[in-house]
Formats: sequence, C-alpha cells, structure tokens
Amino acid sequence: MRRPTLALLLALGALGALAPARAQQGDAPETAAAPETAAAEAPAPLSDEQAAEEEKLYLEALRSLSEGRPDEATTKLGRLLEKNALHAGAWLDLAISHCELGNKAEAERLFGQIVQRFHPSDAILELIAHYRASGCKGQRAHPRSMSFKLGAGYDTNVNQGSSSSSVQIGGAGNLKTYDLGPDSLPRADHFKVLSGDFNQPVGSRGMLLIAQLRALRYNQVKSQDTDSVLLGLERPWSGAGWTGRATAAYGLVRLGEELYQRQAQVLLRAVPPVDLGESLGWSLSAGYSSAIYPTRRYYDARTLDLGTSLAIRSKQSTVVLSSGLLADRGKEARPGGERGGWYGGANLVALMGDKAIGELGVSRQSWRGERIYSKDFIEIKRQQDTTQLRASLLFPVGTHSAVQLEVRRTFNRENIPLFQYDSRWFQFSWRTDNW
Repeated sequence: MRRPTLALLLALGALGALAPARAQQGDAPETAAAPETAAAEAPAPLSDEQAAEEEKLYLEALRSLSEGRPDEATTKLGRLLEKNALHAGAWLDLAISHCELGNKAEAERLFGQIVQRFHPSDAILELIAHYRASGCKGQRAHPRSMSFKLGAGYDTNVNQGSSSSSVQIGGAGNLKTYDLGPDSLPRADHFKVLSGDFNQPVGSRGMLLIAQLRALRYNQVKSQDTDSVLLGLERPWSGAGWTGRATAAYGLVRLGEELYQRQAQVLLRAVPPVDLGESLGWSLSAGYSSAIYPTRRYYDARTLDLGTSLAIRSKQSTVVLSSGLLADRGKEARPGGERGGWYGGANLVALMGDKAIGELGVSRQSWRGERIYSKDFIEIKRQQDTTQLRASLLFPVGTHSAVQLEVRRTFNRENIPLFQYDSRWFQFSWRTDNW
C-alpha cells in the first residue's frame, strides 16, 4: 500500500518514544528473524562505533523504504535486529515493510510483538491500526501513472533551413558560389502534436517501466512529420551513502514516411553523500547513447555524456544549473569525423500567483569537429554553437488538467554557413496527468 506521508516521521520518532536508552540496549538473540523475548540480563552498553554502524544501517533501510524498495529494506532491518533486538524503530519499519510486501501474517506477528514489548504511544498505535486496516495487500509504493498532451503551434523553420541563401563550396583556391533551392531555405508551418507518457512499477524494488509516444503533424511540410516511441526501465540504487537511478532506454523515430533513427541509451544518475542542506541538491550523471540512421548510415554516432547539476530550492521557486562534457564517436566515413563538445544551462521554475507556474530556461551546446568536414567541398573543421531560450506558463484546470503556453527561440551559429539557422517556435497545449 502507499505509505502515509507522516509514517516515516513517526517511525523515526519511535526511536525516542519506544526504545530504551542506549546504555540499556543489548545484543540480539542468535537469530533475529523472529525474536520472542528480551534479554534476561542487563546488556552491556554499545560502543560508539557499534552505535554508528547501527544508525547507518537503519538510515539505509529508511532510504530503501522511501524509494519504494520494501524487500531491500526488510533485509537491512533484519540485519539490524540481529545486532540489536531492542531497536524499536527497526521493529516498526520491519513490520511495515512486510505489510507493504503483502506478508500479512508476518506483519501482524511483528505488530503484536511491538504492542506487547514496547508499549507504544497513541500515535504509533494509530499507525499500526492504519496498516492493519489496509489488509497488507502488497500494493506498490509508486502506483501506475499516465499523462497525455495535445497541442497546436507554429514553427518558423520546420526544416532547419539555412540562414544564407547562397553558399560557397569547393576546395582551397577553387570556391564556387551556389544559390540554395527552396527546400534548403527556412520553411514555416503550423503543426499539431499528441504525446503520452506511461509509468508502470515492476516488482517491489522501485523499478519503473517507462513508455513515451509522440506524433507531430504539419499542415503543409509533410516531409517533416514525425512519430517517435521510447521504452525504458529505470531503477533506484544506493550504496556507500550514494543514491541514484539507473536508466536503460530504446527508441525509434520515423521522419516523413521512413524510419529515420534507432537509438539506445544507458544513463546513471548519482547523488553524492554530501549534506548541502534542504535548499541545495547536487547530482552527477554519466550516459552513453547510440544513434543509428538506417538511410544515412555514415551519420551513425556513439556519444558519451558526463554531467553535473545543482538545484537551488526555495518555497516559491527552483533553479537548476547544469553542465557537462560530450564525446561523439562516429564511423570513419562520417563528415568531420569524431567530435567533442560541452553543454550548459540554467532553468527557473516558479509559482506565479495562486496557481500559475512559470518557467524560464537558457541552454548552450557546442561541438568541435576533429577534421575537415569534406575534402574538395567544405575544407574546414565544423564548429557548431547552438543556444536556445525557452519560456512557459502553465495554468492548472481542475484536478488533473492544465493548459500551457510555450515559446522557444533557437540560434544555431556555425562556421559553415550551409548549416547555420534560426527558428522561433510557439505552442499552446492541454495536458492531463496523474491518472
């Protein structure tokens, strides 16, 4: 079942409300899976090292509970009770973990032992009664969720057409000027878009099955119609004080009437064991992706991404700063060869008035080619710098819906004029989520 909001706080409070003082705590019986009686003799006090080890194990178990992994928490709490059978907080959370796993008989036995041995407060008794009333049916901590988005908008450069109407092509000392045709110049069009997200818990370790669908249709430039699908698995992890999530995903993109791209990605996010306070959050990331272009195989790419982000939170807003390094390894025949780059960005999300949510963002990505782009045609190393500005306003409508207005401005600056482009993008959409 879904853990009540205050359950974790009450469990922490149980350390003081139920457990004896540290000087009275003792060693557990040889097996702590089902301890029945307290030690008959006055136990020896714990050393500071033993107490610290127990506290660390208990906090790791609480983290597993909060991240939706009751089976993992059960193992850690069992180990803790092997060290200290009188740790009341561990007893309570072990009982709750068994209840969330659907082990009704074991949860009931442990609840009964807690009531008999520790004489809990009214608050703890109320929490126990809540779980008993639930029937311990083993419902997952993170329920299935779905969201959908339907939008319409306008793009001033659907095909990323060149900002220059003419370009120079040729080898050194033999440059010729060519006028670009209509298909290579910016084309503006209105569009409609429909997208959906689906998250389904898998097992009791906090793993999520993720599915994303998107369909984009233009009024006139049908060659840029896009369909995409992505399937992924995401799992939380922890170890040595670190926490994070590991994600593996696979996706397909269709452009016009043909398959344009196959992509695969693995991503590891990690939060270091550094206490920055409630207002700051710091994380690291490492990702590897592969992109295959069935009709343009010489563009295939394998990209390594190493990044970091810092979140600055207040009651009304959150600012996220991010940056990272990129390395792209392609096939030998790919124009420009291998390339390296970096990215950075800043994003602000803030409450505006009673309901509206505003968002502002700026991002920059730079690439540098390893060798000349194309011998006898474009004999320079490609340098690409892309800056995007974004603004959004979201207005909740009812319980599960909202309307959203988004605008984007993209500046793609390159030393090869053929690839340089600008665009303006507007979208108004209705979204519904938390299903």
